[in-house]
Order: sequence, then structure tokens, then C-alpha cells
Amino acid sequence: MKNRKYIITAILGATLIITSCGNKEKKTVADNSPAVTVVVKTVSEDNGSSNLSVSGKIEATKSANISTRLMGYVDKIYVKVGDKVQNGQLLMSVNNADVSAKLAQVNAGIVEAEAAFTNAEKDFNRFTILFQENSASQKELDDNTANYNMAKARLESAKQMKNGANAQMGYANIRAPFSGVVTNKFINAGDMANPGMPLLEVESPEQYQVLALVPESEILDIKKNTEVIVQLKALQQDVKGNVTEVSTSSKNTGGQYLVKVVLEKTGAQILSGMYATVQFPITNKTKSSVVMIPIEAVVNNGQLTGIYTVSQSSTALLRWLRLGRTYGDKVEVLSGLSADEQYIVSAEGKLFNGAKIANQ
Repeated sequence: MKNRKYIITAILGATLIITSCGNKEKKTVADNSPAVTVVVKTVSEDNGSSNLSVSGKIEATKSANISTRLMGYVDKIYVKVGDKVQNGQLLMSVNNADVSAKLAQVNAGIVEAEAAFTNAEKDFNRFTILFQENSASQKELDDNTANYNMAKARLESAKQMKNGANAQMGYANIRAPFSGVVTNKFINAGDMANPGMPLLEVESPEQYQVLALVPESEILDIKKNTEVIVQLKALQQDVKGNVTEVSTSSKNTGGQYLVKVVLEKTGAQILSGMYATVQFPITNKTKSSVVMIPIEAVVNNGQLTGIYTVSQSSTALLRWLRLGRTYGDKVEVLSGLSADEQYIVSAEGKLFNGAKIANQ
């Protein structure tokens, strides 16, 4: 029995020694792990003005989809996409056989009307003189006056018909409405053109604008003639702009309001269709103070967003957040982070929960 006690005591002592060694080994590994160099900032509350960032699309201020009022086959297209055109330049022609035939008929009618008018005018002048000499009756003068006026009206009608036919010929020969660049072609030679159908698109590259959709919660803070900053994502360049239109209805824009921003002239290689971010200066009115953090500090994990904070033991601690609206390069924190807390903006190594950190 006594020997059994010694054996149990020995086993327990060995277990304690092994456990102690294991703990000591783990502690030593944790202490020897290198610290990740980080940049730390302290949360501050912002109750002043800031920028509301809204995505938009660039388009030319002057743009036109060119169509025709005629139905016919496209005879020839004289331009290609990317060609520069001048105001009034012939772009394409639609088969105008019907219009040509109608114009020929109108010209023949004008010749006939002119002959009838000339004859009626001579009779009118002659009977006017005879009436003054008491050689013609009042009825004869009235009949010739009526014939003269009718011939004159028929000639004027024939001339107006010619103007209409010439206008139809203008729709057959489609010309540039202004100087610019051909940016799109919707039809090919030999295709059937229908009235109102877009055939070509011409844009003037002299000036561009951004179409942005602003949520209803912010639209009242945006005013006309406000100067804004437009970030061109593809060019990684900022351009100044001016708010020229603020829509007062969201009926056809999915509950958001259309705002037009005209860009200032710049040397940047801006192209229609590029995406841009418009930064509208607004004032935070709904809250007396707002917690803001840089977007670059936010950590995304699936549907969750968070930020690494600094624990009391100088380790990284991942904190999940509920974020609000984006204002420029900052985002509003609705919950999960309070003022005067420290958070990690950037790190020179990979961060994880419990990682040792050292301030840069």
C-alpha cells in the first residue's frame, strides 16, 4: 500500500513537470514571436462639414443620336466610328427614290403653275386697262381678277410643296448637326432605316459632364453652382466640377435624384462612359458628432466589416463594426467603435487576433 502511494505521487509529480514544461514552452514561443509594425490612430469625432461620395458616369455635354424621318435602305455610310466631322458634313444617305419621284412631280407642277399664272396675270392686266377705258364690264374684270388670284395661289402652293420635298431629301441625306466625333454606329449599309431609329451617335469632346444619382437623405444638401471634386478612377486624377442641374423628382431613377456636374476643361484624356466619383461638400446635420475612420483601415470578411484595434497588452484585436455612409476617403461608424479608441490604419505584416504589434 505504501509502495502504491509512492507510485501515484511519482506519476503526479511527473505530470506536473511535463505540464509545466509544456506551458513554459508555449509561453516562450509567444514571447519570441516578432511584433508587426503598424500605424495607429485614435478615433476622433467629426461634427463639421465633410464630403459625400457618389458614383457617376461621364458623358459629353453635347451629344446627339442621329435618325431619319424616312423609311428606306441605307445606301452608303461615309464615316466610321472615331472619325471627326464638321457641322453640316454628309454622314450617310438613305435610298430616296420615292422622294426623288415626288420632287420631279412637284417641279413639273411648278412649271405648269407658272405658265397658268403668267397667262392669268396678262389677262388681269389687260382687262384692268379695258375696264378703266370703259371697254370691259365689271364682271369681266372680276372674273379675271379671280383667275389671277387662283393662279397665284396655285403657284405658291406648288413652291411650298417643293420646299417640303426638299426637306424630305434632307432627311435622306443625313448630315452632322454640329462638329464633333462619331462615337457609335447602329446600322450598316443595306440595312433598313425606320423613322426615329438611331443610326449614328455624334458627340462633341469639348466639354464633359458627370451624371450622378444622389440618395434622398442627402439631396437637400446639394445646391446648384456648388464646386465639387470629381475623381476619375481610370486616370487616377481629380478634376474640378460645378453642379449645373439638381433633379427634384426620383420617379424614373429608382428613388434617387439625378445631379449633373459639368467638368472644368483639363488636359486629362477624358472619354465618354468613364466612371467617376463625385465628392459633394455637405454638412453633417443629423448628428452632433460622427465617428469617422479611413476606408483603407476597414477589414472585410465576407459580409462582415471590422477594424483592428489596439488591446491593453499591445496586441491586435479585431472589432466588428456597423458602417454608414462614405464621405470621400472616410466612412461613418454607426456602432462598434467609440471616440478616443485606438485603431490600426496599416501594417507592414499580416495581422490576426492576438498578434503582437509595435507602433511605427
